[in-house]
Amino acid sequence: MSIAAAPSSATRGMFVAGAWTGAASGETFTSESPATGETIAHVPQGSRDDARRAIAAANDAAAAWSRTTAFERAACMHRIADEVEKRRDSLVHTLTLDQGKPLHESRDEVDELVAYWRNAAEDGKRLEGRLANSFTPGKRVLLVRRPRGVVGVITPWNWPYTMPAELIAPALASGNAVVWTPAPTTAVAGISLAECIAEADLPPGVFNLVTGPGDVVGDEIARNPGTHGIGFIGSTATGRKVAEAGAGKALVLELGGNGPVVVMDDADLELAAEAAVTACFLCAGQSCTAGERLLVHRAVKDEFVARLREKVQAVLLGDPFAEETTMGPLNNEGVAQKMDDHVADALERGADVVHGGRRADGFPTRLYWQPTLLDNVPPDSLVATEETFGPVAPVVAIDSLDEAIRLTNASPYGLLSAIFTRDLAQGLRFAEEVRTGWVNVNDSSNYWEAHLPFGGRAGTASGIGRVGGNAPMESFTELQTVVLS
Repeated sequence: MSIAAAPSSATRGMFVAGAWTGAASGETFTSESPATGETIAHVPQGSRDDARRAIAAANDAAAAWSRTTAFERAACMHRIADEVEKRRDSLVHTLTLDQGKPLHESRDEVDELVAYWRNAAEDGKRLEGRLANSFTPGKRVLLVRRPRGVVGVITPWNWPYTMPAELIAPALASGNAVVWTPAPTTAVAGISLAECIAEADLPPGVFNLVTGPGDVVGDEIARNPGTHGIGFIGSTATGRKVAEAGAGKALVLELGGNGPVVVMDDADLELAAEAAVTACFLCAGQSCTAGERLLVHRAVKDEFVARLREKVQAVLLGDPFAEETTMGPLNNEGVAQKMDDHVADALERGADVVHGGRRADGFPTRLYWQPTLLDNVPPDSLVATEETFGPVAPVVAIDSLDEAIRLTNASPYGLLSAIFTRDLAQGLRFAEEVRTGWVNVNDSSNYWEAHLPFGGRAGTASGIGRVGGNAPMESFTELQTVVLS
């Protein structure tokens, strides 16, 4: 094995009021690669004071930025996209080293990152109010969209480029200033993205980056009265804390999922098995849209499992810098331990290991988990009811579409689901009756497009609001009514 070496350790900074800086305390934390175990960098350990300094800088800049035209802001967004394209190779290398995903996935993420900035540039130009009717003759009523002011952004480690861009780009393009804190375990990738933004010549304070622990920096950003909207992507447990801290502010919360992939007895089993591999093993299963459980009709379950086994055996776990690798390590010990616990629970309840089932030996870190296929999984096991967030395909037998709908809606989550069937009416019925914010018919649960609105259904543990396209702009701006006499 020849895993690429980490660059020499260096201190990487925060970006506040248009300047690179360290933490006020001078403290740092060590960033280590999940792929190699090596130290990548020493990152500033931000505090509440650092977050307050960034929030103050954003408020100082917000009014002037809101008065710029949508076309001026769009030009800035395109400059960021240009910088991402210029630094593509470096961004790809940093992502694989810091997050652990294979090179081919890192290339896809960086290319999608460009699309998010360019989409926001154009969507911002088309953000419009309207002319309303008045009860009184001689009056004209303008409904004008105004930016909230300062938007706080808190993002996770699984897609450390595109998930921040889903929130930062529309917030900036719609006239808000931004204070962002990335997940500490991928802070180096976050800083690399911030470097691209810093090169776009935004006015000082319009964009700010503060690194540090989420329960300190993230909590301050959500709680501080100087932020007027909050965008958060991450776990349901943390999202609830963010919602409580940011109560009364505009909130976009894209949280966890346990979305099933349903395979009916009339499905194209080869198509479904191929899609299940993407659903369960993209980003080593560390995705809110992962196929957390496969609900397979009993009449075709054995054939489906046989087809899927062949494909899971072809998933190559290894050095994420090797071109042939199709799956890299997990990002951190917490998610690896959850895999340990969930698989052990399923086996204790009677599930069968078809492939994998444990951490892999012979790698530089303990974060390499075998791609795992489980059959005969009880529907009440942890791996079928909670968000495992790891490389596992748990197969649960079902007997009807009604059972698939019942099991889907029994989950507290409501983010995404998928169904494979040749009967379009059956697919549409599933979409109409399940409480998930997104439904794919005859495609992987991990299929989505950057310009489309994405988020959980109301009343579920999957959040509120929508990311994707111009949907966040609806949350990060508000209507002002202007009556002219």
